[in-house]
Amino acid sequence: MYFAIIGEDVADSLSLRLGVRPAHVARLEALRDAGRLLLAGPFPADEGENGQQGFTGSLIVADFASLAECQAWAEADPYVQAGVYARVVIKPFKKVLP
Repeated sequence: MYFAIIGEDVADSLSLRLGVRPAHVARLEALRDAGRLLLAGPFPADEGENGQQGFTGSLIVADFASLAECQAWAEADPYVQAGVYARVVIKPFKKVLP
């Protein structure tokens, strides 16, 4: 089943994000390569796509066997470990379109 992982950043998270981004992206690429990643990306703090004003969080939608497996994966994320996220919310997700 798909789960949405919504990470909400701490204030002024950009330097923390940049420091652990390669490890964070590597984990996402592993999900992608296993055919389990539906989408992933950050929420820019402004309307630009490049995050000049930083980011407010991230959204990951991926396939996990259970909520417990998804929670364990999310807890091990480098952004969580480094303190980028102030809070993480996980919800089951049903893909309807496209």
